Amino acid sequence: MYGTLPTPAGAVPRLAAGLTMVDRLGHWQMRWGFGRMRYRVRPGLYAVGEPQAASPVLVTANYKMTVDLLRRELAATNAWLLVLDTRGVNVWCAAGKGTFGTAEIIRQVTACRLAELVGHRTLVLPQLGAPGVAAHEVLKGCGFRVIYGPVRAADLPAFLAAGMQATPAMRRVTFTLGERLVLTPVELTAMWKSLGWGSLLLLLIGGIGPRFFTVEAALQRGPAAIAAGLAGVLAGAVVVPVLLPWLPGRMFAVKGAVAGLAVALAGTTLYGARLGGIDSAALLLALPAVAAWCAMNFTGATTFTSPSGVEREMRRTLPVQAAALLAAGTLWIAGAFLP
Repeated sequence: MYGTLPTPAGAVPRLAAGLTMVDRLGHWQMRWGFGRMRYRVRPGLYAVGEPQAASPVLVTANYKMTVDLLRRELAATNAWLLVLDTRGVNVWCAAGKGTFGTAEIIRQVTACRLAELVGHRTLVLPQLGAPGVAAHEVLKGCGFRVIYGPVRAADLPAFLAAGMQATPAMRRVTFTLGERLVLTPVELTAMWKSLGWGSLLLLLIGGIGPRFFTVEAALQRGPAAIAAGLAGVLAGAVVVPVLLPWLPGRMFAVKGAVAGLAVALAGTTLYGARLGGIDSAALLLALPAVAAWCAMNFTGATTFTSPSGVEREMRRTLPVQAAALLAAGTLWIAGAFLP
């Protein structure tokens, strides 16, 4: 922010269009999940450029990365930016959670006295916010009609220049390889606690054997099991996003299981003689289960799923994953007692 814009409704904070090195560093931190829920801006009305009474009003979430990417694309545009209180969550997720919604829009429009600043009665909302908004209720509640803008902020200048008319390409939601891979770091970072506790558990279980428990056995068997677990995580969190369009099945758990099974088969092919039959069987059960669980973390980032579909997938697949892990653990422990 830099200064304020005097208006009949009071001073409105200005937002700079360019991004600083600090902004870019913050974006990198968010990609890795550091301080994710604290990366937000204060809700309210902001000015980009020199907005006047006829300037468009763009509505967005108060996740700072969302605001940053939006203002970057508005470098040559004079606009009002109405930032909703979405608890620091991006537009798409906030719409699903209900924080980017009808009541919040009405509240912010009223609180900032928007009707006193603009001569029109139009709000431009991001298309991905549509699931949380009832446009007719917004009109009834604050007198502003809703128009849905393009999916990508980069298309906003062209959309506004065309009289707020979107082309079919502007409406199309993509999930390209780059868009998929950019989600991988934050997913991996979110798992670090689970990975730490899981690794400790594998070390402890690895020490179980004919002499009840020994540190030597734990250090001998545990690291190999941890490496196998990490292979399952990478299969679900990296291989699945890369090969998403080509992996069979619609459910992400199925795609993850297929990727995990492929990695497990490669492992048993290379190290089968060293593992033995019972440990190989444990590997073939464990890796698909781990990869399936990790792959399900991407369901909320895709364009072809829904909250009800995610819940249904979890009800169907989590018991199977748990059973497979239990069976794999049982076989692995049993293998320690074999000569």
